[in-house]
Amino acid sequence: MDEARAAGARLAPACRALGLTARTYQRWTGEGAVQADRRPQAERPTPAHALTEAEVAAVLEACHRPGWADLPPAQIIARLLDEEGRYIASEATFYRVLRAHGEQHHRGRAKAPVRQPKPTTYRADGPCEVWSWDVTWLGGPARGLFFYLYLILDLYSRKIVGWEVHERESAALGADLVERAVLAEGCINQPLVLHSDNGSPMKGATMLETLRRLEVEPSFSRPRVSNDNAYSEAVFRTCKYVPDYPTEGFGSLEAARAWVHGFVRWYNEENRHSRIRYVTPQQRHSGEDTAILAERQAIYEEARAANPGRWRGRTRDWTPAGSVWLNPERAFRSDTEEAAA
Repeated sequence: MDEARAAGARLAPACRALGLTARTYQRWTGEGAVQADRRPQAERPTPAHALTEAEVAAVLEACHRPGWADLPPAQIIARLLDEEGRYIASEATFYRVLRAHGEQHHRGRAKAPVRQPKPTTYRADGPCEVWSWDVTWLGGPARGLFFYLYLILDLYSRKIVGWEVHERESAALGADLVERAVLAEGCINQPLVLHSDNGSPMKGATMLETLRRLEVEPSFSRPRVSNDNAYSEAVFRTCKYVPDYPTEGFGSLEAARAWVHGFVRWYNEENRHSRIRYVTPQQRHSGEDTAILAERQAIYEEARAANPGRWRGRTRDWTPAGSVWLNPERAFRSDTEEAAA
């Protein structure tokens, strides 16, 4: 770098040629002392404590013995200590040597661990583009008895577009609810994603066939990752923590349905949702939020003009909330597009 700069090269282009940023170079050479090359691809001297070729061969020899070939390194090390009074290397070093020689593979009849791919990212720019649904338990008339609330949420508007309460869970009941919600919202023959977890009602043959017939694209959470379906989990928490939720359970199926009907009406038409600029889900679903938020912004501007000394910066942001992401990649995350309800 010193030679390049002495020859007239500028710092930033010279750093790019070496795979560095100018800031990294400045940090490494701070206070006038040139540091060692710490680039990942830089050649490094062999550590003094590294295994010799003979020690590497001893590790492989121990792992290749007929009686020990099926054992993991931890078992081999214990046998070397007990039977030969010999220490060659640590367990981590055994694994490192095996990996370096292509001998670290899954063995046995058990299935090899499978790395689950990240869930697909979807973006909702308007209502009826991405829905999320799930089933939750509602307390029944006695301990151990439950009713099941099936609920579909529109991610863009947070509107509950479909719900039912039943005495059991099944893919057939879920499929009927989805079909009725699609018909009620007029989403036939238009792109629609339905996200859920991996429960049996969500992945049953009846449900999947219904989605195929309605041309709805299914989306599923990763196994054992609950926050991949954060929107549904959030609305269930709201449902069960409103003040009038019957914590002692519902006396009958009819009572549960009547209470959920009132909750859905309140949630859609009265509740001002914090993630959509404190408008109701119904207002955002129908597009009324644009005019409502514009009027709020105008009132704020009038208040600021009347008393400018009370305002140190810009007024509160009352612009519409914009797109909503389902399982966004890190690069897409922002304060207004988080995957949380």
